[in-house]
Amino acid sequence: MQMLLCYLSRLAQPQVLRSRFAASLVVASRSYADFTPEATFDIKKVDLHRLEEGPPLTATLTREEGLKYYRTMQTIRRMELKADQLYKQKIIRGFCHLYDGQEACAVGIEGGITLSDHLITAYRAHGYTLTRGGTVREIMAELTGRRGGIAKGKGGSMHMYTKNFYGGNGIVGAQGQIFETYNMSSLWKLPIIFICENNQYAMGTSVERSAASTEYYKRGDYIPGIRVDGMDVLCVREATKFAAAHCRSGKGPILMELQTYRYHGHSMSDPGVSYRTREEIQEVRSKSDPISMLKDRMLSNNMASIEELKEIDIAVRKEIEDAAQFATTDPEPPLDDLCSHIFANDQPFEVRGATPWTKLTSTS
Repeated sequence: MQMLLCYLSRLAQPQVLRSRFAASLVVASRSYADFTPEATFDIKKVDLHRLEEGPPLTATLTREEGLKYYRTMQTIRRMELKADQLYKQKIIRGFCHLYDGQEACAVGIEGGITLSDHLITAYRAHGYTLTRGGTVREIMAELTGRRGGIAKGKGGSMHMYTKNFYGGNGIVGAQGQIFETYNMSSLWKLPIIFICENNQYAMGTSVERSAASTEYYKRGDYIPGIRVDGMDVLCVREATKFAAAHCRSGKGPILMELQTYRYHGHSMSDPGVSYRTREEIQEVRSKSDPISMLKDRMLSNNMASIEELKEIDIAVRKEIEDAAQFATTDPEPPLDDLCSHIFANDQPFEVRGATPWTKLTSTS
């Protein structure tokens, strides 16, 4: 379980974001005209707290959006599985928290806001680093501690940053300040969406065993809240649009609980099967997998072909393998870079090293 903050620009206007992950429209034997360009789907009703009405019960998806969401979620999934492999080979070290299973959260949230909005998350941050503009190559190199990483190889799994994305927070206890934050944001009517990605476990303890009330969307008390199916990218997107509109209209903050599930353990040091069964994990995979759900919708509504989606899968696997190759061959950052980037746009200054007689230079 983790908390996510999304600080919204009050003046942001709706816009079409053409991501680098927009799928290449590879069609073997059918023309674009053969496919349904747009379809509307029923989505689950959300639970409400201190609200009279919530997001719509239907969501419209264009073929272009569907292909983009599919490719992005597949990229996150394959990237995390590759990280698992590299960790077990001891190429990735330290803490590593994987996001597979929760892809609909990151992708759906990004579909409901703009890149000019500000976002901060906890330590399970790889998926958001990608949707916020990072590349697979930069993320994988950061995981292996290489110079080409998105934080120059000095942040690792929990500390990745892009423009308007303030990385992962690696200290669980620091999030205990959330209730004071609720209070201040409500007093000042700040345009903040508080998001709880409820993956059903607080590390290795189920929510039923750790919380007297599992209705996290109500924990803002005086802040309105909604509880959403976090395994459905369309549910998440529509809920995020609703929450963003609430904030931008000057009504103050809102709390959104996304009910989701992680396939891996809490971190790579957690096998994830000592407090839950393999059958439980498999049941979620078979009934609620976010990628399979989107794939089935698109195929059953003639929005894509099996061959086309396979082409995307192949392209994603190649991108991941190329990134992994770079992440294992790129040089590590030199010791001289250890103290750089402490401040932005500052003159170089001297920093004491591990001993009083060791001096390093910090550059911006």
